[in-house]
Amino acid sequence: MRLALVLLLFLCHCVHATETVNDVTGMNPIEVAQVLAPTELEQIVEAVRGHSGPIAIGGGRYSMGGQTATEQALQLDMRRFNQVLEFSAERREIRVQAGITWREILEHIDPHGLSPQIMQSYANFTVGGALSVNAHGRYVGQGPLVLGVRSLRLVLADGQVVDASPTHNAELFYGAIGGYGGLGVIVEATLPLVENSKLVRQTQLMPLSDYAQFFASQVRGNPDMVMHNGILYTDDYDSVRAVSYLRTDAPLTVTERLVPLDRDYKTMRAALAVASSNGGAKVRESVVDPLLLKRPQVQWRNHEASLDVRELQPISGPDYSYVLQEYFVPEAQLAPFVAGMKAVLKAHKVKVANISIRHAKADPGTLLAWAREDTFALVIYYRQGVSPSERAAVGDWTRQLIDLAIAHQGSYYLPYQIHASRKQFLAAYPRAEEFFALKKRVDPTNKFRNKLWDAYYLQPSGQTAAASDL
Repeated sequence: MRLALVLLLFLCHCVHATETVNDVTGMNPIEVAQVLAPTELEQIVEAVRGHSGPIAIGGGRYSMGGQTATEQALQLDMRRFNQVLEFSAERREIRVQAGITWREILEHIDPHGLSPQIMQSYANFTVGGALSVNAHGRYVGQGPLVLGVRSLRLVLADGQVVDASPTHNAELFYGAIGGYGGLGVIVEATLPLVENSKLVRQTQLMPLSDYAQFFASQVRGNPDMVMHNGILYTDDYDSVRAVSYLRTDAPLTVTERLVPLDRDYKTMRAALAVASSNGGAKVRESVVDPLLLKRPQVQWRNHEASLDVRELQPISGPDYSYVLQEYFVPEAQLAPFVAGMKAVLKAHKVKVANISIRHAKADPGTLLAWAREDTFALVIYYRQGVSPSERAAVGDWTRQLIDLAIAHQGSYYLPYQIHASRKQFLAAYPRAEEFFALKKRVDPTNKFRNKLWDAYYLQPSGQTAAASDL
């Protein structure tokens, strides 16, 4: 077996010993024992079966708190495991290897007039990574990515390859999606597709107090509404710009079918820099966004789906990083949660660049569901310093916001910095103990690890992520 594993590593081409891996923030360097970049399923199976130590799984590395690595692990870099395995335009279905990016899927299906049913806002992520965090986007009447997956294939800790769907090995299906690589390696996914229609962008400025009713009457039940989000302006936290994308037969104003790979993002980056400066939120609300959004825009659905994270770069530098946090609250709790969030963010002088309001339907049953009922999501994009004291300060106000979300019957999102105490994690994810019990059965030696599960799995009941990890 040892000889077979050595041969396997040789055949995988990209094998690097004692390498430091990081994520998009640049704040989480982790020294791993080895990086393996497989291209064939058999390579993954043999590596998992033959490796006795910890294994961590990475895709695009857009998580922001070490969710793709742990110290001295065998790091599976899935980005070269990226083939389309089966595609049927008639069935509107595609089966792919988990390392493929959504951009690569879009390039494959766009000539056939098809689009993913659900995906996150940026197309750079891998499918496996998006499934592992149970991502969501701006699709109206949709929600967590689990709603847009027909089946998975997993490699478990003993090397066994299993198929899972909502009706077959359902516990694994609902555990692996949103399970952050804790149960096994997601190696394949079968995804439903929908029509790639033309969309017209419409915007409307309104008080926050009107937004929930606007969403209920104008967005939720509108059969032509495809994508929607709100921009919450952070000068006073009481104004929202609704941005909607509706099906249309109007002529295109954007002729490219996908966002060009060489697109220039200077204007977008300048707008974000303004937004995160002192007084920038008011300038954005009254000047920048009206200029950027004043004309109706007609484009293909896939064009909006193919947004590139390069529009946000540079995301990090020697003394700063732009970072995400996200909080989920039931629909009726939106306004009171925002009032509390405003108090916390202003008290700590957080340099907020953008807050987007999304909506998600209830999760159908993942063990680590962040939307246990129909939910509004608040996605906070902000700039922070990276010194130990600055990171500790972020941890303080992050835990305050987590407590606030829990107090409003909500939750927080797990792909970001691991500041929550274990008590907070268990309160926000009440089925976590079921997930841990499943992990104990299918991964009894705790082979699949990363910094998220190092913080919350098998920790003493009083231990916190803040105390143990940050």
